[in-house]
Amino acid sequence: MKYSIFFMVLIGCLSCSDKKRPMAREKGDTPKSVKLMTLDPGHFHAALVHKSMYPTVDSTIDIYASDGPEVKDFLDKIKGYNHRRENPTDWKVSSHLGPEYLKKMIDERPGNVMIVAGKNSKKIDYILAAVEAGLHVYADKPLVINPEGYKKLKRAFEIANENGVLIYDIMTERFEATTAMQKFISTLPEVFGTLVQGTLEEPAISKESVHHFSKMVSGKPLIRPAWFFDVNEEGEGTVDVTTHLVDLIQWEAFPGQIIDTIAIEMLVAKRWPTKLSKEQFQSVTGYNEFPSYLQSVVDNEHLKVFCNGEMHYKINGKHAKVSVSWSFKAPEGTGDTHYSIMRGSKCDLIIKQGEEEAFKPVLYLQPKAPSDFLAKLEFLELEIEKEFPASELIQASSNLWRVVIPEELKVGHEAHFAQVTQNYLSYLNEGQLPAWEQPNMISKYYTTTKAYQMSQESQY
Repeated sequence: MKYSIFFMVLIGCLSCSDKKRPMAREKGDTPKSVKLMTLDPGHFHAALVHKSMYPTVDSTIDIYASDGPEVKDFLDKIKGYNHRRENPTDWKVSSHLGPEYLKKMIDERPGNVMIVAGKNSKKIDYILAAVEAGLHVYADKPLVINPEGYKKLKRAFEIANENGVLIYDIMTERFEATTAMQKFISTLPEVFGTLVQGTLEEPAISKESVHHFSKMVSGKPLIRPAWFFDVNEEGEGTVDVTTHLVDLIQWEAFPGQIIDTIAIEMLVAKRWPTKLSKEQFQSVTGYNEFPSYLQSVVDNEHLKVFCNGEMHYKINGKHAKVSVSWSFKAPEGTGDTHYSIMRGSKCDLIIKQGEEEAFKPVLYLQPKAPSDFLAKLEFLELEIEKEFPASELIQASSNLWRVVIPEELKVGHEAHFAQVTQNYLSYLNEGQLPAWEQPNMISKYYTTTKAYQMSQESQY
């Protein structure tokens, strides 16, 4: 697969030469002997990992699960990738379907990397079992959805370190072009200055996103499993999609730095529901009625899904805000949206994705002292050109500049899965993670589960 310059730049940025941990390999194992096992696929992200082929990965996927519609959807997507007209894949699937699939996978061990993307309530137990068996883990977010899961996650990392295997969560948003540009410019003190401390009302860094239950994936309407709407399985808004945003705050504001949990102080967290009618529920799940396990949150013929969450916290003394909300379907011509701001002592970096931006993410620069910014304009343009070729700055108003990023660098959400997977494969090949990745994963899930705890006390 051919990757853009943008991808290669990010790989270089992410693969820092910090102290790393070894990866155990069985006798005869080589860097090219990665073989994937997919366990209990219940989310379309499990299939998106296989939308591309990888030179170091065996072409056979072993799938372990109970038979059912979610497995069928996974297999249908793989079949679609194999038979598409442009750049078809060549995956072969070996299915192991039936009860006790986790035990069967561990007993048979046809592969050395477990991929898991499904019910978030079960994920941490799958991860624990895998690392105890000496298997590497490549998992969709979130790894945990409550404080009990967080305790298990810390133990899982301890066992992984003892057994020399790697746990890695799929952080696709690090590869989104405007976010990568925002991070890059924030590392230029001549332009950005330093990240301000911020306040509760004006945080130093904010990440907000809006998502939709009804959407298209790989060119087809997405059918979601009914359990996706059960927060006991999927997780509430403070612990699900927020994982990406908390990760980006750590990754952008403190690049390459180890963040300890003592550096996190949760200030405010809240939750609120999105209400779905039976008709809306049916259109995205195929179910005509709300299942019995959801009846406790049905109010006046509408399902209340606590998928929305917001948190305000301090990280290394800087104020941060994360907010995620869900609606049923985006207006025609729009989709999931993202807003972000990093407040610098010299310049604010703002990502918007509204009507003015044609509902596509755009990065703006808002300098605090326009005359000083103009003096640094040529320097900034040269620095951007080095890292993101053919990008340019356009003045949008008297004190606002728009960063125009070439379309070829905006590969899209589905393509980000191949980029993250290549990143993970490079770590497997090296047998090590950057020193900051594991402790920062722990701090990330500490943050989300602390927000979950606090949000349970809030009213909506």
